[in-house]
Parts: sequence; structure tokens; C-alpha cells
Amino acid sequence: MKEDLVSAASSVRRLTAAAAIAAGIVGAVALPATAADHDHDHGRRHAEVVISDVQHVSPDRETRSNRSLNREWVEITNNSRRTVNLDGWTLADREGHTYTFHHYRLDGRSTVRVHTGMGRDTRTDVYQDRRVYVWDRFADTATLRNDHGRFVDDASWGRHHRDEDRGEHRGDHRDGDRDGHRGGDRDGHRDGDRH
Repeated sequence: MKEDLVSAASSVRRLTAAAAIAAGIVGAVALPATAADHDHDHGRRHAEVVISDVQHVSPDRETRSNRSLNREWVEITNNSRRTVNLDGWTLADREGHTYTFHHYRLDGRSTVRVHTGMGRDTRTDVYQDRRVYVWDRFADTATLRNDHGRFVDDASWGRHHRDEDRGEHRGDHRDGDRDGHRGGDRDGHRDGDRH
């Protein structure tokens, strides 16, 4: 009887030790997976440089005045503490019209606003020097790429954003009238000249 109790106690100790080791292994394996899932879900929030905001419809009446054009903008934010050299980085719409940053450094924890119209570049505001609206009011995507052409971030709105979520793509139609889309002639073409 005494031998049975000693044997049972020994078995319980072995099972407890085995359970503790198994729990440790499972915990070690589960932690990196959980961290990876967390980073994947919230990667944009922790990304270094992101498109943080877009004003794709100027609040002014669409007169194509420089003031109105400059009230259409995209904001780029550097979430890191270090300065990022944006020289050669590009910001483009869905049709591939592209603005290129020249000799610009974005300080850590800072934001630069990329305006559509003309103006003098500062640390907080840069200008595409355009005479027509860039961003489609109803559906478009702003895409930021680094100086090697690698994708950094994008921001979508409207019909294209919903279609991309479903894995579809539909062409957009741009028109120069007030209740249509942005810029360009009546045939749906925009002035693609960028400086």
C-alpha cells in the first residue's frame, strides 16, 4: 500500500512536470504568433511613414483658382523619431499622375501636406504646382512609393476602395463639371502634366 502511494505520488510529479514543460513550449510558440498577428493587424499604425489624411475635395467652390487647388491635399506623416529623406519618393493617383519629392526631409514625428496647386515649399507644406485638380472626388487611391519605387502606403476612398475589397476593378470616369469628377476636359481626360 505504501509502495502504491509512493508510485502514485511519483507519477503525479512526473505528470505535473510534463504539463509544465508542455505549457512552456505552447506559450513560447504561441507568443510569437500572437505578436505577428498583432503586428499584421496594426502594422499601418506602427509604420514609419504613412499617408495620414487626404482632402480630396476642396471645400471651396471648384473654380480651379490656386487657393481652391491648394485646399486639395494629401498629408504624409513620419511616425518615427528619426528624420526620413523623401528625396525621390512619389505620390500618385490611380491613373499614374505622379508628384515627386525633391530635396525634402521629413522630421521625426512630423507631417507634410502635399497641396495640388502652386506655392513655395516649406517644412510643413509642399506644392505640386498644378493648374487642375488631381484627386477624383468620388473614387481614387493615393499611393506613396519610396525612391526605389517600392510601395510604402496608400489611401483609397469611394467606389474603387469598395471594389478592391471585393477583388474587383472598375474604371473611373472623370469629368470637369461640378457634379462629375475632378479636372480635365469633357471627354474625361485630365491634364497629366506634373512638375
